[in-house]
Amino acid sequence: QVQFVESGGGLVQPGGSLRLSCAASGSIFSFYDMGWYRQAPGKQRELVADITSSGGTNYRDSVKGRFTISRDNAQKTVYLQMNSLKPEDPAVYYCNRVGRAFRAEYWGQGTQVTVSS
Repeated sequence: QVQFVESGGGLVQPGGSLRLSCAASGSIFSFYDMGWYRQAPGKQRELVADITSSGGTNYRDSVKGRFTISRDNAQKTVYLQMNSLKPEDPAVYYCNRVGRAFRAEYWGQGTQVTVSS
């Protein structure tokens, strides 16, 4: 059974950094494109960044130059390095597959990111 477990969230001041991790289990992880999503209160969940099975990356405009997505296929883990955090970044961050392999039933608990002085 496919499962994603997110960790690494917390409280940081504006301009601070966090590194999120997403540990996957139950599938041939390296085959799939993966993404980090976030959902702020009262807003729809949005895709923040994605990484293909071969390592190509894409970012939404609001995080370009600040966030970096990476993956370690041997560890079945996807990372999101978040630098220069802004007041508009707080949300619960989730990982999941992207594209045709996406499955809503694979959502995990997510990890909370809070940016406050």
